[in-house]
Parts: sequence; C-alpha cells; structure tokens
Amino acid sequence: MKIYNTSKGILVQSDKSFYLVNENWDDFFNNDNLYDKVQDIVKQNSAIDNAEDILTNNLLVPMHSQELWASGVTYFNSKLGRQEESKGAGGGDYYERVYNADRPELFFKATVNRAVPSGGKVNIRKDSTWDVPEPELTLAITSSGKIIGYTIGNDMSSRSIEGENPLYLPQAKTFDACAGLGPCVFLTKEALPTDTKIAMKILRKGQIVFEDKIEINKIIRKFEDLVSYLYKECSFPTGSFLMTGTGIVPTTAFTLQSEDEIQITIDHIGTLINYVR
Repeated sequence: MKIYNTSKGILVQSDKSFYLVNENWDDFFNNDNLYDKVQDIVKQNSAIDNAEDILTNNLLVPMHSQELWASGVTYFNSKLGRQEESKGAGGGDYYERVYNADRPELFFKATVNRAVPSGGKVNIRKDSTWDVPEPELTLAITSSGKIIGYTIGNDMSSRSIEGENPLYLPQAKTFDACAGLGPCVFLTKEALPTDTKIAMKILRKGQIVFEDKIEINKIIRKFEDLVSYLYKECSFPTGSFLMTGTGIVPTTAFTLQSEDEIQITIDHIGTLINYVR
C-alpha cells in the first residue's frame, strides 16, 4: 500500500486509488498504526479513476515538517569510494573506522524546502567539480521511532568538496535542492525482503551514461540500530526520514551535468525521477 503527498491532498493506492482531501500530512503520517488506519480508510471510501492525473501534475515530496537525515558508509562499496575520494586529504582512515564502529555515521540532510519530489529538479553546487546522485532506501519513521514504511531518496553529493576534507561534509551534502524524495511512502508491517533491489540509471540526452544496481542485504547496519542512534538525543515531533546509505558509487570518471535525468527504482516502492538543473 502506498501513500502520496499531493497539492490536492493525500492519495492512497492499494489495489485501487483513494483520495483524502481533509487530512493534514503531519497528523496523518505520524501514526504508529498508520497501515491499519489506511486499511480502514480504504474500506470506508470510494475509489477514484483520476489518480494518475493527480500524480502527474500535483506530486509533492512525502514530507512536510519532518526532517530528512542520512546514514553514511553502510555499504562496503561506499567505504571504498569514500576512502578513494579522500586519500589525498588523509581522511581515508576515518571511513574504515566508521564502517567497523558500533556508532554509525549520521548527518542532517534537508528540510522540505530543500527537497524535491519525483519529476523535480535537483541541484549541483557551482563550487564543486565532481557531483553524483546517491540512490538510497529511505526509512519513514514516526515520532516514537517506529519504522512505518519506506521511500526512495536521492542524496545529491559534491564528492570533490567531501574528498577535500571530511569536515566539509555538511557543505557537500546540504544545499538548495540537495535531495530527491518519493514518489510515495510504501506502507508495510513487514520488513522488506533482503533481496530487494536498488537500481539507478542516469540518462544524458536520452542515452544511458551510468547504470548499476545492488540489493539491500549488502547494508551492514540494522535499520532499527540506525533509528536508535538517530533518536538517542534528538526528538522529531512529527516523525522523520532516514536515508540508509548507498552501495552504488559512480567512478571518478563520472560527474553529473545539467539536464541529466536520474532514475532510481526500488522494488516494491516505485521509481524516483529527478532532473539536474
């Protein structure tokens, strides 16, 4: 079951589509029993026929006052990529340590004003020379710390800035239009299957210039542990989103260009599409 945040209201898709016009996103989202609530709503409402029309022109990021955070170095591929980009600055050892440490790397990514929906345009910094998207399974979490669902995150990253010095991470990660999020929240009471695939394609003038995929069983951290560390000393009154890291790392030869199209697909959730400004 999927929920979409639109400018017309909340759209629910199960075997049919349902349109909820009188629901506030924050109140609706922040519910430990949201799956059951939506099941009841579906039983009580009439299906609609114009769901695709609503989603085509009115899709918003599936957040309002929630914060978007991110996890780093949760895949072996990510560890290697970070060590390679920072070796000239002497930071490679940091990533080896955090990969094996009990405490994960967590960092603030964006509020709703710096995130863009599927179909929206993401940004690359003008003071960066090496920029990549990072496709990430993203947890939807209530204020109590319960994972109620999953969405797709595009963690836009300035690798030239991050590689110059690990202390520059906030500048490499947080800027206007620094994240894509969506297209929906996939609600489920069950954990995603371990063979769930994350796939990314990047198209330039209609031609594929990068393509890769990975399964989420390559993540070394348990999702509950990531949430536990995030919520240790931070409160999230309306819930939060947490990107779980990337295992798809383009080589040093690749950097994004204006008008590139980024397609990130995760099994069970759908496809997040962003364009580069």
